[in-house]
Amino acid sequence: MSTLKIAIQKSGRLNEESIQILKDAGISIDNGIDQLKAEASNFPLEVLYLRNSDIPQYLIDGVVDIAIVGDNLLVEKGGDIEVIQKLGFSKCKVSVAVPKAFEYKSVQDLDGMRIATSYPKTVLDFFNSKGVRVDIHEISGSVEIAPNIGLADAIVDIVSSGSTLFKNNLKEVEVIFKSEAVLAVSPKVSPESQKIIDTLKFRIESVLRARKSKYILMNVPNDKIDAVGKILPVLRSLTVLPLAQEGWSSVHSVIDKDTFWDVIDQLKEAGAEGILICPIEKMVL
Repeated sequence: MSTLKIAIQKSGRLNEESIQILKDAGISIDNGIDQLKAEASNFPLEVLYLRNSDIPQYLIDGVVDIAIVGDNLLVEKGGDIEVIQKLGFSKCKVSVAVPKAFEYKSVQDLDGMRIATSYPKTVLDFFNSKGVRVDIHEISGSVEIAPNIGLADAIVDIVSSGSTLFKNNLKEVEVIFKSEAVLAVSPKVSPESQKIIDTLKFRIESVLRARKSKYILMNVPNDKIDAVGKILPVLRSLTVLPLAQEGWSSVHSVIDKDTFWDVIDQLKEAGAEGILICPIEKMVL
């Protein structure tokens, strides 16, 4: 069997979350300090730790088969690289920011101005779509300092919490698009590697479903089970087990973690008692 090559960012938050999702998918990576590559001990996978901005080109050239990368980089450099799974972490925005003293009303206020950015293609496409002409200054790092040193009138950069903008006396005025980590595939992947990719994708999907869900169990009077069943979204049907106390049953199901507080209130009103919420490690459908 061939070995799948996956690229991930060599350091930072995206690196940590990428390693974690592979670990949660049951893949053990022998990762030493400052290694540029590492192999999994229990899955045909080799990890290459690369500079984030270089990963799209490695995919295009077929040097790696897949990558965990921010989709903002694919928009900028990825061409026709296919995204097969959104991963739900490392979320951020690619935004336009201006000095706080700038009286901003619309994107037309930036016509003819200098924009500092690490994403020239994204910036050009955005302002062209708005019919606005700008002078782009491409910078590889520390974009947020450009207005303060007179290099640019505004910037386009990644915004997560907004703290960096605040520290540099800037304010966000336009969101070009929202980005998150994705699983992307090289256009040159072989059929043999594609089979391994399908297996890896299946594992990651199971992990992501589990992260979004909670296991719920509760005690319900038998005459209230139908009412509870109408409240709970279920994969097929409720799991109902009789209790030692006559007239009562234990009801089990899976609910979305983002809505379970609302669901719990409804369940209590319907007669459920002793409600227990548990995390789910994996979820295979």
